[in-house]
Amino acid sequence: GTKKKATCPGLGLFYTILSAFLFSVASLFLKKIEDVHSVEVSAFRCVFQMAFVLPGLIYYKTGFLGPKGKRIFLFFRGFLGSTAMVLLYYAYQVMPLADATVITFTSPVFTSLLAWIFLKEKYSLWDLLFTLFAVTGVILIARPPFLFGSRVAGIEGSYSDHLKGTIAAIASTLSAASTIVILRKVGKSVHYFLSIWYYAVIGLIGCVIALFVLNEWRLPHCGRDRVFLILIGVLGLGGQIFLTKALQIEKAGPVSIMRTMDVVFAFILQVLFLNHLPTWWTVGGAICVVASSSGTAIRKWRHSVKKTKQREI
Repeated sequence: GTKKKATCPGLGLFYTILSAFLFSVASLFLKKIEDVHSVEVSAFRCVFQMAFVLPGLIYYKTGFLGPKGKRIFLFFRGFLGSTAMVLLYYAYQVMPLADATVITFTSPVFTSLLAWIFLKEKYSLWDLLFTLFAVTGVILIARPPFLFGSRVAGIEGSYSDHLKGTIAAIASTLSAASTIVILRKVGKSVHYFLSIWYYAVIGLIGCVIALFVLNEWRLPHCGRDRVFLILIGVLGLGGQIFLTKALQIEKAGPVSIMRTMDVVFAFILQVLFLNHLPTWWTVGGAICVVASSSGTAIRKWRHSVKKTKQREI
């Protein structure tokens, strides 16, 4: 039979760039919010996710719990995914936007490492090299005093907050990488909407419990912050939708490489709207991390293309 061609060449890559832009603008609005805890922002994001996914679950008749043998994996997918979101939002609030964004792009490298440990996937010397590049980039961004001296330039607020943000961003990245490994383990046996449903429900329950424990639950006093909360939910949801559509019509390798536009947008928005010029250390760290994540994506892409050609033969 004839193969169906995409309606527009490069449409998947355009969706990826649009997704990166929406995610970056959402993180900018998060930086602009003043009186709302990152956990509460995450709770609002989960509410938007649930409102979007619920009609899909009803339409596709997937149920709300999923297959019995997969529920434990879905639970951990929801728990780790929502944890990654909360930690990332906290990192955005206490450290420069570009720094937190760059650290999140070490996720493909850590995914390869965790897939090697838990799924027995191949882990080559190239993967080890990309991991070292990613760690070097994180060190350049964190700039620990025992390596860079007591005067650490280019950070927001105190170095203590910068260090907490860095740790939160790394933990978020590890949680996100673990989520991807779980999704690979589950495979296509569970509908995508059901995976997001667990993510939103478990995230919302966890956020509400954490807010009551921290005594941080409150509506923002400023009307502007309320608008930002709504926009963060809408933009985050839009970014996820366009990223999903991109992966449906384009190979994962080019999409992963194009997603590095997140870093570019983060630098631009930070300079234009937050009046914070990145240091050369941050730029160097960004180059290391983007090189490692792009290298990992290219290797995975070439490997998948090679396997496809072998199957055709």
